[in-house]
Amino acid sequence: MPDIASHLSRFALLCVGNSMMGDDGAGPRLAEICAEHPLSGWTVVDGGAAPENDIGFLRELRPDYLVIVDATDMGLAPGEMRIIDENDIGEMFMMTTHNLPLTFLIQQLREDIPQITFVGIQPDVVAFYYPMSPVVEQAVSRLHQLLPRLETGLGIAPYRAEIA
Repeated sequence: MPDIASHLSRFALLCVGNSMMGDDGAGPRLAEICAEHPLSGWTVVDGGAAPENDIGFLRELRPDYLVIVDATDMGLAPGEMRIIDENDIGEMFMMTTHNLPLTFLIQQLREDIPQITFVGIQPDVVAFYYPMSPVVEQAVSRLHQLLPRLETGLGIAPYRAEIA
């Protein structure tokens, strides 16, 4: 766990997913890219498959902005990214490998972090020991490039559920 005092920042990134499950490793891969090419002013947390373990650290950090990134089955083309409203997260069928729903995580952080943005990346293959698909790898790299523009908008469309 990083030391709070040395990592105070306005921006935090919580990367969620299981890197042993193909495209579900999009979040941890983003954390790796951020370690290789740090984003100025950002604290990056690799929450892995148990992001709830990082709630205490993030609440103490109290960033102005938190971006949560996870592979999310939205019925889109693989590699597509969407910003998902937190009110829609609980209503959507969300493919998850996590112990607790992300809605719980966001509710726990909401009182300490004013701006929380959830970015979903559409996976292609989520299965044990599969590599990450090239299209999801490209999406992760693109997101890394977009993050510094958070305050003015990431340029990622909001998710809109198909109305049947």
